[in-house]
Amino acid sequence: MRIQFLYYEDCPSHAAGLQRLREALAAEGIQAPIEIVKVETEAQAEALRFVGSPTILIDGVDIAPISGAARYRLTCRTYRLEDGRFAPLPSFEMIRAALQKAQRRA
Repeated sequence: MRIQFLYYEDCPSHAAGLQRLREALAAEGIQAPIEIVKVETEAQAEALRFVGSPTILIDGVDIAPISGAARYRLTCRTYRLEDGRFAPLPSFEMIRAALQKAQRRA
């Protein structure tokens, strides 16, 4: 399983997001390395298809794909949680569900 954690340093939630990802991996018993990618330029954001910080990719798939036309840029990201609220981080359950889905695909 390939796990990438993309972040923009000016967004304050990336450290908590990385910790939440590590906790979800531990809960699932997955010992895959996390590739941490610091996105520093607009060109890099475009090349990586980076929609905001933090972004978690599992086997190249965003855990919360953006519907419609996405804009790739250095920005903070928001996630729609299970209860409909918006938050700067995906929930633990969102990350865990994405990990479980990736394991079923493998």
